[in-house]
Amino acid sequence: MRILLHICCAPCAIWPVEKMRQDGHALQGYFYNPNIHPYTEFKRRRDTLQDYARSIDLPVIFDGRYELETFLRAVAHRENERCLHCYTMRLTEAAVMARREGCDAFTSTLLVSPWQKHDLIRRLGEEIGRSAGVPFYYEDWRPGYKQATALSRQLQLYRQPYCGCIYSEKERYYREPEVSRA
Repeated sequence: MRILLHICCAPCAIWPVEKMRQDGHALQGYFYNPNIHPYTEFKRRRDTLQDYARSIDLPVIFDGRYELETFLRAVAHRENERCLHCYTMRLTEAAVMARREGCDAFTSTLLVSPWQKHDLIRRLGEEIGRSAGVPFYYEDWRPGYKQATALSRQLQLYRQPYCGCIYSEKERYYREPEVSRA
């Protein structure tokens, strides 16, 4: 099959690309990530993917739109549902691009991370795929996560310290301070 692979970052692409190529699939990469904050993080992930894709001969469509405001409007006052909105935005655009590119299916590198919500990604991907007229290809790539992580370090790829959104950045770094007096 010819599969459009939504890619969040180069390190997460390592295992799905290797596995799907081993399975005989032709791949078309697609970078669309309106959730990533700040812009310098978005640019660093995009640039790392450009270099990595070139090194493994992976064609990638780079959607240069930085639609942070669209993401923030979708999750404002619904921060606990932010992943639902984030996945929906990215998978919808991936399905549209897959149909436009004549792909047989679409999927996402989000499925390699042990921290992503696989059941939700799968459910949304299948629903969006039915609506868009292009099937969602589900495979659990989490078993390859550690191997891909080691390879990304060996290749000296930029490895981001949080999923990308402003909320995950806060969860990663912010610790509630004790109240104190000076």
